[in-house]
Amino acid sequence: MTTDSGVTPPLNIVADENIPGLETWFADLGTITRVPGRNMNRAQLAQADILLVRSVTEVNRSLLEDTPVRFVGSCTIGTDHLDIHWLEQQGISWSAAPGCNANSVVEYVFCALAALNVDWRDRSFGIVGCGNVGGSLQRKLRALDIPCKIYDPWLTDNPDAAELHSVLQQDVICLHAPLVKGGPHPSLYMLDKNTLAAIKPGAVLISAGRGSVIDNAALSELLHDPKPFTTVLDVWENEPDINLELLAKTDLGSPHIAGYSHDGKLAGTRMIREAVDTALSLPATNKSEAGEVADTQPRHLTTAATGYAAIRELLLAMYDPRADDQRLRTAADAARSGTQTMAESFDLQRKRYPKRLEFSHYRMQAPQLDAATRKQLEILGLK
Repeated sequence: MTTDSGVTPPLNIVADENIPGLETWFADLGTITRVPGRNMNRAQLAQADILLVRSVTEVNRSLLEDTPVRFVGSCTIGTDHLDIHWLEQQGISWSAAPGCNANSVVEYVFCALAALNVDWRDRSFGIVGCGNVGGSLQRKLRALDIPCKIYDPWLTDNPDAAELHSVLQQDVICLHAPLVKGGPHPSLYMLDKNTLAAIKPGAVLISAGRGSVIDNAALSELLHDPKPFTTVLDVWENEPDINLELLAKTDLGSPHIAGYSHDGKLAGTRMIREAVDTALSLPATNKSEAGEVADTQPRHLTTAATGYAAIRELLLAMYDPRADDQRLRTAADAARSGTQTMAESFDLQRKRYPKRLEFSHYRMQAPQLDAATRKQLEILGLK
């Protein structure tokens, strides 16, 4: 991909159509072809030097064999959709974007609780999986003086480390574990029928990592009336063809968009461009993302409320996941009537997802708030 003189010729880049900022970060390298990530096929890569994907594309021998692809970049934090062993065997460079949307997922957690009208300030948290996302949530909770326990078998020295059963006894349980199918600590169906039954009655379960960490059929069976706990699902087994019965029993559902803030997606694109520069021995890219973030001027919010009512009002003004929930349920109704398949609707919602800015873009004007409430909002990211 690089000539003997060190000059990189124009490259052919094939990318998931849902990756933002491609022209800003990659146009100088060559031609960009956008394709649907879910249905990407080998024929589309016949002339590709670089492949850029998100988590919906399975990148393996079946997709890449006999193609000229020499670099694979996933503009997301996970890697379970990449056959890393095969890529490295073939000498194909690869990179993901760990941590790019961690803050977005953390904001999703707090906004989901606001949508459910759960005052998290007097609740305890349990975190399953304490990598980039879970670790970011843990740090936020510690800053807020909220008690939390974490289960991550790779982080036994974490000051909040506990056994899984103890984590499941907390008031709010957040699942952020990657999907691991083998090895000493598999996460596939970590929450099976027996484990789900151990969740504290009345708790809130938020799943925003990988869908198959929960046995979805077992969860659906457990969520009979009266429900033993409240359920928020952003990730599902068999995406995009998700379990409609489970959706109907879920208190809040969304189409795998917890990390879909515009800021997080742009960060992923930037991180992969930096990885390309390293892999191809190119000069470090010196670009600004400013042109890709439409709302660079702060947005101002006001509230006349106090205490948690003010926090809830402000959080939902910035991002209200109930809109995502309603769109998903409308899509489910269409699927039941045969108007459109659930798989088509699920992916279409991700493709057309509204631009969601993170809390740092907002400023609050609420002089009546006490110092403690103001401090909590600032820790969450609101200025």
